[in-house]
Amino acid sequence: MSVNRSGYYKWKHRQKNPGNRALQRESDLNLVKEVHDKHPSHGYRWINAFIFNKYGVKYTDSYVHRLCKYEGIRSQGKHYQWKRPQAENYKFNNLVWNGWSYLSRPYEVIVSDMTSFYVKRQIYELTLYFDAWSKEIVGYGLGMHKGDKQSYYDGLKQVLEKIKEQPDNLITLHTDQGSVYSSKAYNDLLTDFNIQRSMSRAGTPTDNPVNESLNGWIKEELFIDFHLGDSLNVREDIEKYIFYFNNLRPAYSLNYKTPLQFKTEMGF
Repeated sequence: MSVNRSGYYKWKHRQKNPGNRALQRESDLNLVKEVHDKHPSHGYRWINAFIFNKYGVKYTDSYVHRLCKYEGIRSQGKHYQWKRPQAENYKFNNLVWNGWSYLSRPYEVIVSDMTSFYVKRQIYELTLYFDAWSKEIVGYGLGMHKGDKQSYYDGLKQVLEKIKEQPDNLITLHTDQGSVYSSKAYNDLLTDFNIQRSMSRAGTPTDNPVNESLNGWIKEELFIDFHLGDSLNVREDIEKYIFYFNNLRPAYSLNYKTPLQFKTEMGF
């Protein structure tokens, strides 16, 4: 090997006596590994934001990326993008359309959808209500059999309790055209509130991009990061996750702030 003799001994000395820079890099790498081990579904930008929010340590994205490459750290999550269907169906009026980026306050638009999953051969149906502005989960319900309608109503009641604080603000509730969302019983609950209804076109999940994006992330986090598949108490673990989602989880769409941070910084 064409290795300079003095260079070899300098390298050997550094291995036994690492400098401050090497020690700091090792400490940073350990912190990145710790966050990745707990949240393996996320990439380096999210890891960096989480470290800053929780520990107050500020790195650049490129630095965390280099650490991840050095250690072979990669996100375990796989995300899929919806493709726009060829056929359109305007059966119900969509009041939001492309106005998602023009929201300016809490509860201006609330979106809802249901997602299902299995834990130990038991099916669960989780209905979530999001504030489209802050991405906060403002209501949820958990059903334990297929077609459980109660989860929709449980989440809605939580939403209605929250919006009582803003009785004069017009609120848009946007959903798909599912049988519960379009039912008379469901919509009768809204008559005493300043709420207008909006629905996605049939077979067009891209009309509700907030829900479609967040639902995908949430299921991955629940099973990859929070090990929901091994849960002994699914309802309790869902409650813990929702607290984490609203208060501790950096969101890409909020410039890696948590929903709580975003609302506070915006003066709400």
